[in-house]
Amino acid sequence: MSNSFGERFRFTIFGQSHAPAIGVTIEGLPAGFAPDMEKLAAFLARRAPGNGPYSTTRREADAPEFVSGLVDGHTCGAPVTAIIRNTNARSGDYDDLRDVPRPGHADFAAAVKYGLARDVAGGGQFSGRLTAPLCIAGGLALQLLEEAGMTVSARIVSIGGQTEGPAIQAALAAAKEAGDSVGGVIECVCEGILPGMGEPMFGGMENRIAQAVFAIPAVKGVEFGAGFAAAGMRGSENNDPFYFDAQGVVRTRTNHHGGILGGITSGMPIVFRAAFKPTPSIAMEQDSVNLRRHENVKLSVRGRHDPCIVLRAVPCVEAAAAAALYDAYLESGY
Repeated sequence: MSNSFGERFRFTIFGQSHAPAIGVTIEGLPAGFAPDMEKLAAFLARRAPGNGPYSTTRREADAPEFVSGLVDGHTCGAPVTAIIRNTNARSGDYDDLRDVPRPGHADFAAAVKYGLARDVAGGGQFSGRLTAPLCIAGGLALQLLEEAGMTVSARIVSIGGQTEGPAIQAALAAAKEAGDSVGGVIECVCEGILPGMGEPMFGGMENRIAQAVFAIPAVKGVEFGAGFAAAGMRGSENNDPFYFDAQGVVRTRTNHHGGILGGITSGMPIVFRAAFKPTPSIAMEQDSVNLRRHENVKLSVRGRHDPCIVLRAVPCVEAAAAAALYDAYLESGY
């Protein structure tokens, strides 16, 4: 099913942006695991709305309620289910979008697939709001990976084509002032990765990580290691020479392969970047269509929207990578 991910560490995300609640059910957590709830809350707070001048003004506590799978603060072996209640939805802002799809958004595709039955409020199941339960699953995976000596950390590389702090701030301010939006690039580095995780072909680590990362709305591209730049290199430049380090472990002098060879982890850090498109919901007037009246119309999107998704997406990328890595770790039998 499209709302589920993983094999050994498997979770299913449910809910819609303006439903009473959103949530996740997780299978594969080891019995006796005591999640650090303060650490999880801090992780979720990094993507929560309403926490900065360039974030949507929608304010949600994003405090998870664990309704199954925990006994006295420990996992008991049963599936763990957590919900986050939606408390600050304004569904009326989306009434016009039932007939007029937003350019760049899933509105039109959803109308084709689900017809009048679709939920348009807040983007329904296509909303970035659904990354909150992703961060619950990924946040727990991060804690378990850390117990095994593996870490996942992401950072913003660029926003609106800018890479320096002042220029990024200027790009954000200009887009917000114009009622427009900007995209950007996030880089993720996974360290302490054990070699031998993943499978060739369709079970490769690139495949698994990319599948999870592409579940984040607005992601339009993922590259590993040197990525597209490798297409302009010679083999002698792109190849990473092997050597034995002081502990007798095989390493590589460089890491153009991004920690994955043939779909299997090499023991070097996994490095990848995700490209995010600009937020499609913008106040600027755009061309669209009225699906009910079959005519061309103009659209200016109302409501509360981020002028840049990238700022709140960093923990989402970490969560997606952690989920894929922990699933592969359990499968590897370490």
